[in-house]
Amino acid sequence: MSDGFSAEERAAMKERAAELRAEGKKGAKRANGLQQVLDKIAEFEPADRELAERLHVLVSAVAPDLGCKTWYGMPAYTNADGKIVVFFRDAAKFKSRYATVGFEEAAQLDDGEFWPTSYALLDWTPAVEKKLTDLVRRAVG
Repeated sequence: MSDGFSAEERAAMKERAAELRAEGKKGAKRANGLQQVLDKIAEFEPADRELAERLHVLVSAVAPDLGCKTWYGMPAYTNADGKIVVFFRDAAKFKSRYATVGFEEAAQLDDGEFWPTSYALLDWTPAVEKKLTDLVRRAVG
């Protein structure tokens, strides 16, 4: 695993938040949501922080139209209607042995009569990244 966001990544995210604020009221709301998510991720224990940062980068790249906000104190990503599509729950929040990546009803993951909506996350590997990339792509349709 890496040491989290690089200085360049942090600077780019701050620049993006400033761009959104400059767009006016709607952009400012998006910028505030992004800042809330980044601030929340920064509060996590190091292992959870690294996983949340990697998920944030992945969601931002794969589904750039999703908005950010905190949801029950967790980083979450929303569709145009403001509905939660995907969220991250750190392991420390409920003293769990693993972090969780979850998908809410707005995620388009339906698969017959029965399908998973959350996944335990212990480590960020190429296989995990591939699986989550596929899930996020499917979730946003």
